[in-house]
Amino acid sequence: MDNGEREDGGGGGVGGELVEKLHVVQEIVAVIESVAQFGDYRRTHKKDCGGIVRRIKLLLPLLEEIRDLETPIPETGIAWLCSLKKVLLCARKLLKMCNEGSKIYLALESEAVMIRFHTVYDKFSQALGDFPSVEIDVSDELKEQIELMCVQLRRARRRTDTQDIELAMDMMVVFSKKDDRNADSAIIERLAKKLDLHTVEDLKIETIAVRNLVRERGGQNADTTQQIIEILNKFKQIAGMELTNVLDDPVMPKMLEKCPSLLIPHEFLCPITLEIMTDPVIVASGQTYERESILKWFDSNHRTCPKTRQTLAHLSIAPNFALKNIILQWCEKNNFQLPKPASPVQESSSPEHKEEISSLVENLYSSLLELQRKAVKKIRMLSKENPENRVLIAKNGAILPLVQLLSYPDSKIQEHAVTALLNLSIDEANKKLIAREGAIPAIIEILQKGSTEARENSAAALFSLSMLDEIKITVGSSDGIPPLVALLQNGTIRGKKDAATALFNLSLNQANKARAINAGIIPPLRQLLKDRNLGMVDEALSIFLLLASHPDGRQEIGELSFIENLVEFIQKGTPKNKECATSVLLELGSNNSSFILAALQFGVYEHLIEIAKSGTNRARRKANAVLQLISTSEQIP
Repeated sequence: MDNGEREDGGGGGVGGELVEKLHVVQEIVAVIESVAQFGDYRRTHKKDCGGIVRRIKLLLPLLEEIRDLETPIPETGIAWLCSLKKVLLCARKLLKMCNEGSKIYLALESEAVMIRFHTVYDKFSQALGDFPSVEIDVSDELKEQIELMCVQLRRARRRTDTQDIELAMDMMVVFSKKDDRNADSAIIERLAKKLDLHTVEDLKIETIAVRNLVRERGGQNADTTQQIIEILNKFKQIAGMELTNVLDDPVMPKMLEKCPSLLIPHEFLCPITLEIMTDPVIVASGQTYERESILKWFDSNHRTCPKTRQTLAHLSIAPNFALKNIILQWCEKNNFQLPKPASPVQESSSPEHKEEISSLVENLYSSLLELQRKAVKKIRMLSKENPENRVLIAKNGAILPLVQLLSYPDSKIQEHAVTALLNLSIDEANKKLIAREGAIPAIIEILQKGSTEARENSAAALFSLSMLDEIKITVGSSDGIPPLVALLQNGTIRGKKDAATALFNLSLNQANKARAINAGIIPPLRQLLKDRNLGMVDEALSIFLLLASHPDGRQEIGELSFIENLVEFIQKGTPKNKECATSVLLELGSNNSSFILAALQFGVYEHLIEIAKSGTNRARRKANAVLQLISTSEQIP
């Protein structure tokens, strides 16, 4: 071939340069190919990962053209390729963390991770900007592609994307709530779903990721580590898993503790429990599971395949005799003792327990007041205990009579009924059933006229139910927001917190923002900022941040006295207060520069400079964004 003749005939120096070029190009291509193998990324940073991967892949045509150049590349060109490889290795490390790392860590430290993305953007942009177009003579089309990528990377670096506010609020509530009601479980459930940590398999993988994170940290950042472990254990409780010591207990099957060197073939493990199967069965999707595990999955109102997530055509199962025989042969060959099958009947699903629930539901229809009262109280207690009870109570038809009892002229029955529905609403399928039976208007009526505890639990129930977007709309259109605003203004501390959480959730819907503003939400929110002893400043500022994205909200909020309040929190608040207040100012100022002017009159500039140097990661980013707005408006000489 011509290339070979030129290389052989061109002398050792030229041949060496060509070999070195090919070697570096091959290494870079290998890095790009390894990045392409990562697959899916954690939801919290999926967009940023996708953006970097797309741009990395765009380098392949450039590398192919460089590889096919017939002329040798000078040292400056080789040096550029080497610097590009370093940038790509840095990007790969970050992408690997977002592919394999702890999902909880990535959510909790999302701002710190975002700074790492910005560093990669900077390095990538600089490397492409330094492309030696004279020394490496590629086509004009590729040169234009490089220039375009530089512009895109600089734009991505400047982008002041708002943190997932719903995720941030949920994290705040989970770590600040002191009471242990099931309303908190609803928030934890939403967090688990947002982070894809709601199946046993997901949580076992996350446990391994958390353990690896702790080892990498070597005892540093102990507070954050403890927070991650606490929320992991809360997710496990929601999923019905046994709590273990995350750092000490092995995630591998217990029977492997005595023989850790023995590797069980992956296809022998149940995808739900990650334990070796003793009674494998096939479901409609063609996947195989341990019989007991998949039956529990179906009993919890699931109609999907846990592994593929596809909806199953039917719930029939068939024994996988072929796989069972292979497992038995492997166990015999490796002298491996299969675990004994678990007892098929558990206390929570025993015939007696099922009969008790069925009888209680029947008593809800009784004409005897005392019998009704005892039945609804017992169902309230059982519905709080575990997920299995919530499914079983709903399956026995309890939701309709409970909804009917919401309108019963007995305050205690009303209170028990609304609290039972709050507990039952933790189950996703139950949320839809409760709404379908017409519970929303009745819950709103209790919120208006019920006892103190009934009103608080009604607010918590509306929060839990409004996890579903369609129920947010229903609550808003059913005039559920005004009584929540009234509870926010006049309720107990617990009532105010329940109302604030529900109003935050409902205000994620744009139409509900206007409804909340018209219902007079601004004055009680302002009062929460003044009464710092309530400990609800961050919750109030988070709702203000949502309302500030609505034109009516900006008009209502933007009084000079409110801007002065914001500046006070930016100056003297807790680190979280400063972060939230700066975020609200940024949202207001991005839409109307007069808010920035007002804040400057109250001396915000020097405080923003301080936050930009020493605030939390998110606060620093928001402060810099506000300072950039000030600079752009040329308000500072």
